[in-house]
Amino acid sequence: MDIKKHHITAKEDKIPFTQKVAYGLGAMSTNVAINSLGNLALLIYVSGLGVSPALIGIVMAIPRFWDAITDPLVGNLSDNTRSRFGRRKPYIFFGAIALGIGFAMLWMAPKGWSENVTFAYIVMASVFFYTAITVFDVPRGALGYEMTDDYHERTRLFAYSSFIINVGALSTPWLYWLATRSIFKDEIVGMRYVGLVMGVLLFLGGVICALVCKERKFEQAKHQTRTKFWESFAMTCKNRTFLWLLAIVVLVTIGFTFVSGWTQMIILHYVYSGDKQTASQLIGWVGTLWASLSLPGVFVMTWIATRIGKSKTVMVFLLVMAFGNALKIFCYSQVHPYLILIPTASLSLGMLVLFSLVFSMLADICDEDEIKTGKRREGSYHAVYGWWWKIGIAIAFLTTGFLLKATGFNEDIAVQTDSTLFWMRFCDIVLPSFVCICGALLLIKYPLTEKRAYEIKDILKERREKQAESDTEFNTNSVSNDSAADNL
Repeated sequence: MDIKKHHITAKEDKIPFTQKVAYGLGAMSTNVAINSLGNLALLIYVSGLGVSPALIGIVMAIPRFWDAITDPLVGNLSDNTRSRFGRRKPYIFFGAIALGIGFAMLWMAPKGWSENVTFAYIVMASVFFYTAITVFDVPRGALGYEMTDDYHERTRLFAYSSFIINVGALSTPWLYWLATRSIFKDEIVGMRYVGLVMGVLLFLGGVICALVCKERKFEQAKHQTRTKFWESFAMTCKNRTFLWLLAIVVLVTIGFTFVSGWTQMIILHYVYSGDKQTASQLIGWVGTLWASLSLPGVFVMTWIATRIGKSKTVMVFLLVMAFGNALKIFCYSQVHPYLILIPTASLSLGMLVLFSLVFSMLADICDEDEIKTGKRREGSYHAVYGWWWKIGIAIAFLTTGFLLKATGFNEDIAVQTDSTLFWMRFCDIVLPSFVCICGALLLIKYPLTEKRAYEIKDILKERREKQAESDTEFNTNSVSNDSAADNL
């Protein structure tokens, strides 16, 4: 087979521009919401409200363990739903409403509450928030896997999604800056208002996704038998290709989550010695560069992936991330603070590639699964992927607070000791760099290549054509038999 001819996507496999944009807006809502919480949790809850970082680690872990229950349930429920509005869209619509409310709730805890009361409130708000994320995002993710059958059109869909995500992400690094403006009493009050506005915007992005995007596989799925939860979960976890990809993504994600938010904390406490106003500006520019560089990076990623394949592209950029993160040795500088923008650039491109192409690769795995099982189970794959990913995240979040404490960090003082600042930088540099190298090595023998993906597409196309012919013949015979019976 000549793979090159498949680089021209067939007309029936192309996704309309409006649907690509709408899908990207839905993805943006999820991404901005989760990343905002990850970036702001330590700054607002620890430095602002004075909650122990060990408790915040527990706060960030509890909803992820809850997700481990809800994600697979919602994924299986979505696969088995047969409403007149589709399998995915009802959940996306109502999940978007809950997502907007949940995000605003995260920032309502005031100063003056005891640490235990604040901790309890944040746990409650986080569980509601992540439940809304599950209801919204598991069906939304599954929807993306089924919007086209083409290997490269999938890459383009998730490239559009990444582009729009990063347009939205331009706002994320400036939320703390907005919350610290002088019109507010302090960053806690400021974040309350910022959170309300962002909640409305997140809701709008999700609703547009639900109303505009189409479910391409709904008619096919209506005629397949429903799969029981545990049966579907077990089938998914036995897919060797899926487990291979999952191991890579979870490994890298855990490595970065161990030090989630540490860059901002190092900028605040090491680079600027606790000066929140000045630190908030650099934090803003770090996030802005991260998001803005991802915009042209989408085109670079798409160009490379269509020439060397998805897995090789991810491997190359994991190595770029490892090298860039190692540069923090020199770029965490009190003399030249803005040097931190250099590793930020490489990490931005690497994360863009990893979390864009992984979903395109999961869509290919769903096709591979259909050959083996005869069913479309995008919801289960997206949910089980999320299950393992969130279990890893939960363990990492549970650890990160204690790891930060182990460095000697004291939330009650603005200026940390030299020993604490050294170990914070050591962990932030070594852990992510190491897991990126391990992930790149695991990708060397990844089995689902572009050639194999197109072979699977041809097999499924032939199978569906035979099924359609069989159904037509059956219907014709039924009509003939009915006519004969009427004549008798």
